[in-house]
Amino acid sequence: MKIAVGCDHAGFPLKETVINQIKRLGHEVIDCGTFSCERADYPDYADKAAKLVAAGEADRAILICGSGVGVCVTANKTKGIRACVCHDAYSAKQAVEHDALNVLCLGARIIGTAVAKELTERFLNASFLTGTRHEGRLNKVKAIEEANFK
Repeated sequence: MKIAVGCDHAGFPLKETVINQIKRLGHEVIDCGTFSCERADYPDYADKAAKLVAAGEADRAILICGSGVGVCVTANKTKGIRACVCHDAYSAKQAVEHDALNVLCLGARIIGTAVAKELTERFLNASFLTGTRHEGRLNKVKAIEEANFK
C-alpha cells in the first residue's frame, strides 16, 4: 500500500518512527511534510495527505500533531475520509474493521514511539469486514456524507 504521512512541528519528532514502521511493514511512504521542528500549521499537511487518499493516490494516511485532534478535524473535512484519533491498539484495528478508517491520527505529545509503532502496525494490517453488519452502517455514513457534501 501507499501511505501518506503528514505532521506539524509537534508531530515531527514522531514522524520518522512512523515512517520507518510503515517501511518495515513493506509499504511505500508519501511524505507530505513538515520536514523540521520549526513551527508549522497542521491543516496544511493534514489536508495534503487526506486529499491524496481521497484521490486514490494513497491507500491510507497517518497524520501526527500534538494531540492528534487538529489533524483529525482537518482530514475529516475531505469527502471520502474517515479519520480518527487512536491512542490504543484496539481502536486502531477496530476502526478499520468496523468503520473503514482510512486515516489514523496520532498525538505525539500523548503517545511514545513504542505505542506509535504498534498503532501503525494494527492500522495497516487491518481490513474492513465486508459482508457484515458494519457494511450497512458504513453505507449509512456514506449516504450522510453525500447529503452533506452537495
